Amino acid sequence: MKAMIIKQFGDSDVFEAAELPKPELKLGHVLVRVEASSVNPVDYKIRELGESLPFSPSLPAVLGMDFAGTIEAIGDDVKGFQVGDEVYGCAGGLGDLPGSLAEYLLADVRLIAHKPKSLSMAESAALPLVSITAFEGLQRAGVAKGQKVLVHGGSGGVGHIALQLAKFFGADVYATGGGEKQLALIETLGATPIHYKTQTVEDYVLQHTANLGFDMIYDTVGAENLLQSMQAAKLNGQIATTVSLIELDLSLAHLKGLSMHVVFMLIPMIHNISRETHGVILKNIAEIVDAGELRPVLAERTFTLEQVSEAHLYAESGAGMGKVVLTH
Repeated sequence: MKAMIIKQFGDSDVFEAAELPKPELKLGHVLVRVEASSVNPVDYKIRELGESLPFSPSLPAVLGMDFAGTIEAIGDDVKGFQVGDEVYGCAGGLGDLPGSLAEYLLADVRLIAHKPKSLSMAESAALPLVSITAFEGLQRAGVAKGQKVLVHGGSGGVGHIALQLAKFFGADVYATGGGEKQLALIETLGATPIHYKTQTVEDYVLQHTANLGFDMIYDTVGAENLLQSMQAAKLNGQIATTVSLIELDLSLAHLKGLSMHVVFMLIPMIHNISRETHGVILKNIAEIVDAGELRPVLAERTFTLEQVSEAHLYAESGAGMGKVVLTH
């Protein structure tokens, strides 16, 4: 099968075309012909940082986590799927799990679900990692109808999904952005936009919560921005974040009685625990999508599998808005 592999870690130009054996089917797995994949920040961080990340694959490696495609064969013990089913998931590209930048992917059936019927393969491939991350964070922080929820980075990969899901769960949703395009997208997706460059935390907490603070904050920016989240949260409020690799003074969190939920959705893949939770979330996501309550936003530029170097460079540059997708 054709694949794009890396033989060393480094810049985006490390990818090269290769011919690899088709994966051998095994129990608990399905063989998928990959029709689309997408680029996530963790993909290019693995490519760049290599051995410094404990979950990076051994070289030579096939990267790529998200995919959408069609099942070509199923393991003898697999139930609920059959040959010809269109599926999607986040199932490889780290540790000992070969990735989706290839013609075929051997996927653990616990990590996949039937793709949304209303989406194309490319749109479906944009969803798995970001939608699982968004769903997990909202659930762990106890999202509920009537809450005021603030999403930091509302036009980003996880952010634009989190704000739609929070709205679906009945919350009154607000989201920060730093430019007119970002703010317009946030509003189009159903949230109240907040321009963080022109409005202070004090300004928007007063304007939107009568100075009480937000019930829940989903912080996809994280790091130092967690201080802004603590400031914006109400007493005994909830914060979920995807970026917490930082030393931080938690005094304000203590004084306000805040709860913080760190979301690292790769844990089931890395440690082979509770993988079935990902399949369940993806099934829920597909139902929400097909009900017309959620849609992924794709970048203006599209790429083929052979253009993965360009796709990584484009995604990493931040030049576009929306998920970067490759068609195979």
